[in-house]
Amino acid sequence: MSELIVTHADMRSLGYCNRGAREWFARHGLDWSRFIDEGLPADVLLAIGDSMAQDVVQVASRRMNAGGEDGR
Repeated sequence: MSELIVTHADMRSLGYCNRGAREWFARHGLDWSRFIDEGLPADVLLAIGDSMAQDVVQVASRRMNAGGEDGR
């Protein structure tokens, strides 16, 4: 089983705006550019422990279960 990667498309499907998400990434010391280019492993986001991270990981998990590999 491959590692679950959360993508920008997963975030956008929740209606999260880029401006707010960039601020959230900066606040948590995450690399926004890397996220846009490659996505981030779900465990990195879950380690933050807040509901925004949990929600976007849940979206990515549903995408993967539906057969959508990269989400881009």
